[in-house]
Amino acid sequence: MKADVLLGLQWGDEGKGKIVDVLTPHYDIIARFQGGPNAGHTLEFDGKKHVLHTIPSGIFHEEVINIIGNGVVIDPVIFSKELDNLSAYNIDFNKRLLISKKAHLIIPTHRLLDQASEESKGKNKIGSTLKGIGPTYMDKTGRNGLRVGDIFLDNFKNKYDVLVEKHLGILKHYPSFSYDLKQLEEPFFRAIEVMKKMTCIDSEIFVNQQLKEGKKVLAEGAQGTMLDIDFGSYPFVTSSNTITAGTCTGLGIPPNKIGKVIGIFKAYCTRVGSGPFPTEQENEIGEKIRQEGNEFGATTGRKRRCGWLDLPALKYAIMINGVTELCMMKADVLSIFDEIKVCTHYLINGEKNEYIPFEAFDNKIEPVYLTLPCWRKDLTQLNEFENAPLELKEYVSFLEKHLELPIHILSVGPDRKQTLALSEKKVNN
Repeated sequence: MKADVLLGLQWGDEGKGKIVDVLTPHYDIIARFQGGPNAGHTLEFDGKKHVLHTIPSGIFHEEVINIIGNGVVIDPVIFSKELDNLSAYNIDFNKRLLISKKAHLIIPTHRLLDQASEESKGKNKIGSTLKGIGPTYMDKTGRNGLRVGDIFLDNFKNKYDVLVEKHLGILKHYPSFSYDLKQLEEPFFRAIEVMKKMTCIDSEIFVNQQLKEGKKVLAEGAQGTMLDIDFGSYPFVTSSNTITAGTCTGLGIPPNKIGKVIGIFKAYCTRVGSGPFPTEQENEIGEKIRQEGNEFGATTGRKRRCGWLDLPALKYAIMINGVTELCMMKADVLSIFDEIKVCTHYLINGEKNEYIPFEAFDNKIEPVYLTLPCWRKDLTQLNEFENAPLELKEYVSFLEKHLELPIHILSVGPDRKQTLALSEKKVNN
């Protein structure tokens, strides 16, 4: 058996949590493979909205096992709060939620380092969520991080103290930054006790054994391709590999065990924080999209920057990930417009580009748009794609032709029921 992968093709916030929730009944295991509490995966059903940061999005399905893989970084405090928020649903976490012993821990001083570093950058801020993600991954690659398995060792507190001492030395370089470490440590160590009661495993062994036994696994990505540490809009990126290859390192799955790669994108573009955004609309159009789409960060609450769909960036993401099928989200948001635009290529120093070259961010990127008619109809009550407005059908066909991939799922609202399964169709070349 091979593991399928579901990930974002833009700058995150594409709607991965919803689609994982929709697809979960077809799988035995849902496994997060990277990122941490900087993720905000939103699920909505039965009139209630749920935002998950660390726990995989299949947690509400009783027969499915959810795994937090070794590539994830975990803040015990945020994780403990997530458990509390789900307490009303009588979830048996010891059976349905497994944690890799090799996943790294975010400790209080990681968050302090993140905040101090971001404050010192002034106007050059990266746009960090200030959750301590970057410093934790730095300690991971620096080979002095703390892992979940360490909390069960007798010398865990000693290991913790050594790492904190290192961090305090770094914080001395930010003399204007003030903090109260003791206040942060008390809830941290309470949360560690909560984690000790969880089922912690050698997840790479477990996942591969499950695949060998024929179990169906869906790997759930966080953030988006254009935030990948290697292939995103560096340095305005996250600290992990958000692409398909990150599944292999984040779960211990060999490349020949990767099956379908499901890529998710919005019918337009958004991003949170700083960094290049070629199709951004810093005008009335961008504000309309933001308000209609409720484009505010699920983790930070920050306003998302909004703009038209960017085909060059999307094609790049499809190539990097080896995407086999697509999901288009939030088509309903664009219903407020008479016409919509799609960026087909860029002009950089007067030259046509269908991808973003390395040098592009030191030069002015001019997006070239194609204008298309919009459907101007409410899609939120749509039950079948066959009944969709002609303009929406033409938009889907246009994208399938240019992206050379089928769109299998179309989302027309935030609820899990507002999801259309499109019949497989040949790509119009």
